[in-house]
Amino acid sequence: MIDKMTRLFQEFFLSEKAGGLLLLFATIISLTLANSGFGEGYLAFWNHKFLGYSLLFWINDGLMAVFFLLVGLEIEREIFVGELSDLRNSMLPVFAALGGMVVPAGIYLGFNLGTPDAGGFGIPMATDIAFSLGILALLGSRVPLSLKVFLTALAIIDDLGAILVIAFAYSKGLQFQYVLMAGGLIGGMLIMRRLGWNHLALYLIPGLGLWHFIHEAGIHSTIAGVILAFLVPFRKNDENCPSLRLQHYLHKPVAFFVIPLFALANTGISLSGEMFGALREPMAAGIMAGLLIGKPVGIFLFSYIGVKLGLARLFPKLTWANVLALGLLAGIGFTMSIFITTLAFSSEEKINLAKLAIFMASAVAAILGFSMLRFQLREPKN
Repeated sequence: MIDKMTRLFQEFFLSEKAGGLLLLFATIISLTLANSGFGEGYLAFWNHKFLGYSLLFWINDGLMAVFFLLVGLEIEREIFVGELSDLRNSMLPVFAALGGMVVPAGIYLGFNLGTPDAGGFGIPMATDIAFSLGILALLGSRVPLSLKVFLTALAIIDDLGAILVIAFAYSKGLQFQYVLMAGGLIGGMLIMRRLGWNHLALYLIPGLGLWHFIHEAGIHSTIAGVILAFLVPFRKNDENCPSLRLQHYLHKPVAFFVIPLFALANTGISLSGEMFGALREPMAAGIMAGLLIGKPVGIFLFSYIGVKLGLARLFPKLTWANVLALGLLAGIGFTMSIFITTLAFSSEEKINLAKLAIFMASAVAAILGFSMLRFQLREPKN
């Protein structure tokens, strides 16, 4: 399994590498504009109304549903035919991802339990696939395939955990009439799948209705993307099946349009000395400690326990030092952490402070993780 990569996995890694660099560029532009003479107009632009909702809504609830559709398709492929299809091999990233969610959330709650900010526990649980793989790709051909597979699988399972957190922790009160309508659409698409109807339009058009009903039901609308991913027909050993074709179509638009646009709309914050001073507050400190300490410690500890119990095995050419360094790269929360921030808090002041904490922690995690891996993978001297 370690010695073979499918074409889609290669494409996924390459798109995330380029997408990570573009995401960084979009963030720099957004921060620069927000703190320039155009700052007020730039921040107000994203609140302009379109079809009754702000542009920020259409990006965070609409386009991000497309991002989650791609994540769902990737999870499905990995489970059935990819790097997670072998149960014994998949258990190592499963244990790692579990530790990378539980420990950061626990650290955050240690800072904020019993306060109004406790609801932000999901923020340090997330890993940004684009940024983490982009940083790893900077090391070039020195990186063994097993490290790439481990980090990718870890980030994918981490995203699945984030999806569940969003679905159960950050959804509003349910409107059951819309839940029933969504269920009807899901049932109809399951019947079409059972009958062997493979045209993508037969699933994507009802998918728009599913997005609307999920949103009106009080469940975050991006969950519709994940549900739709598992409704689109998937067949093993068929590169032309609808699921794999849709995954192929979405890679570039998501990596080069959806995620950079999300960064432009969500990372523009006006920086000040007071904001940096506020990083000592429990909410911000909990986010930074969760990402910088909780992620590597949780990933390393749970992976070690899984291997010692005989429930998982260490990939070839993957050392425990590598696991710790990759755990640091997993502390790059960014996209998913920012997204959860917008769900966890309603105060613009708290949202901006949380974003700054995410920026700082992600930057430090990237530098430390890259430096450790560069040292570990250095060329031996003659």
